[in-house]
Amino acid sequence: VQLQASGGGLVQAGGSLRLSCAASGGIFSSYGMGWFRQAPGKEREFVAALTWSGGTTYYADSVKGRFTISRDNAKNTVYLQMNSLKPEDTAAYSCAAKTGVFGGLRSARTYDYWGQGTQVTVSS
Repeated sequence: VQLQASGGGLVQAGGSLRLSCAASGGIFSSYGMGWFRQAPGKEREFVAALTWSGGTTYYADSVKGRFTISRDNAKNTVYLQMNSLKPEDTAAYSCAAKTGVFGGLRSARTYDYWGQGTQVTVSS
């Protein structure tokens, strides 16, 4: 499975960005998908995730109400709509795929495949 993230960029505080993660190989529609981020000097942290059907979503408290994760299984793509961006959202954002049935979607350790990061920079 290969994951290709895109959509990052430079935006002013209060602005919006939409990240995309396109998957190839495997059976995308059966995977749980997640977004994680890592800022310089900080550990990677969970941002958002959703189940294979998109029926259940999970968010970090820091982004709840501002970010929305969604997926289009016909396009093998997962999205992260980010609104009301803050400078503290600045980080490299990576998408990940979880193929197994065990483990929670909030934990990076349970994901099997990772895409490269796309940089999001929010200026104040």
